[in-house]
Amino acid sequence: MNLSDTTRIDPAALAAAFPSDFRWGVATSAAQIEGAAFEDGKGASIWDAFCRQPGRIKDGSNIDVACDHYHRFRDDVALMKDLGLDCYRFSFAWPRVQPLGQGAWNEAGFGFYDRLIDSLLEAGIQPHATLYHWDLPQALDEGLGGWLSRDVVGHFATYAAEVARRFGDRLASIATHNEPWCTATLGYETAQFAPGHTSRAESLQVAHHLMLSHGAAVQAMRAVCKTRLGIVLNHTPSFPATPNEADRRAARIDDGLNVRWYMDPIFRGAYPADALAYVGADAPRVQDGDLALIRQPLDFLGINFYTRSLFDADGKTVPGPGKRGFTDMGWEIVPEVFAQHLVRLAREYNPPPMFITENGMANADRVVDGRVPDEARISYLSSHLQALAAAMSLGADVRGYFYWSLLDNFEWNSGYDKRFGLVHVDYATQARLLKDSAHWYRDFVARHRAGR
Repeated sequence: MNLSDTTRIDPAALAAAFPSDFRWGVATSAAQIEGAAFEDGKGASIWDAFCRQPGRIKDGSNIDVACDHYHRFRDDVALMKDLGLDCYRFSFAWPRVQPLGQGAWNEAGFGFYDRLIDSLLEAGIQPHATLYHWDLPQALDEGLGGWLSRDVVGHFATYAAEVARRFGDRLASIATHNEPWCTATLGYETAQFAPGHTSRAESLQVAHHLMLSHGAAVQAMRAVCKTRLGIVLNHTPSFPATPNEADRRAARIDDGLNVRWYMDPIFRGAYPADALAYVGADAPRVQDGDLALIRQPLDFLGINFYTRSLFDADGKTVPGPGKRGFTDMGWEIVPEVFAQHLVRLAREYNPPPMFITENGMANADRVVDGRVPDEARISYLSSHLQALAAAMSLGADVRGYFYWSLLDNFEWNSGYDKRFGLVHVDYATQARLLKDSAHWYRDFVARHRAGR
């Protein structure tokens, strides 16, 4: 798909390319911004524990304070209102509302989200919630083995139903999980994320339990609320490094373990046969009825997109050519792949309406004379919006876009070194400063709104 040079993108024409009811927002997650890690009855999460293990976080930091959003959420909502946003995607911290992951609820924790949701609605911003963005209650990890235990599925469904019962009438949507691939693969196979295990067999069993918990949660929430329900998947499309068959085979296997491992059970009721054959004895234990439970009808599908992967014959990733450059994470910038992939999903799976629930870039931002000149992020944003418009013109049913992220924040095992935000955060003072990209996004959203 040919996308024009980003220097020639006309913001007004680009804004006009989206339908009048398209929605614009930003996204965050609880562990990355809230702070208040042990205040008002909140229990420890696996990330609270992981941060305290020497060598796990590259800059030695933790999430005790993060962006202090717990105390500053009204200011952050005011920032979103100033940007003219339609919607905001955030996550509940399970251990904040249920410290042990089972048993008693923490009313102080629910009170925080009650105030946040009210503030958003008062500002005219639709709240979109995610139930699980990786911060499992540490008590479930210590007592049951975390997501390795099938028992966690039931606890998650109970938690989901309680959130939906309390807030479903005020939430525009609820996603069960954010990026289960990251939870399973980075948390249980590569040890990059909490809880830090290194077993492919564990990772695949965890992936199955996550999918089970998704299905069980959707069932439980359907019984108590009528809001839109879905899941958020991260897709990193896989490509062969060269045209030879061995490279192509390696890319296809990665596609099976990355994209199809989650899409197929949700929309086709089965795990991909080629991926199952590849993992052999490491395949998960699947009980009768599991796949039927996973395959719940959904109201939306969230897609997170950042980059692609290139594979050689040995199944190892190799650097891409980087014709458009790389982000500060080292990720190749490939908006054309974004467009191609959305069209692929539409044609192969016929999913419910999609939302781009995350898309953004880490950039080595610096404050210069009272502003943050981040032209690279503006180029990234505009080129990916152009790609999104192209995909929609070819049949991808996408209803909204959430930039990742509102704020610079804790970037998991990278600590605070990587900055994804539209808003610069001075972690020493917690001062917020709109970057040039935030001004660009505000103007773009205003252009679109003016044409509604």
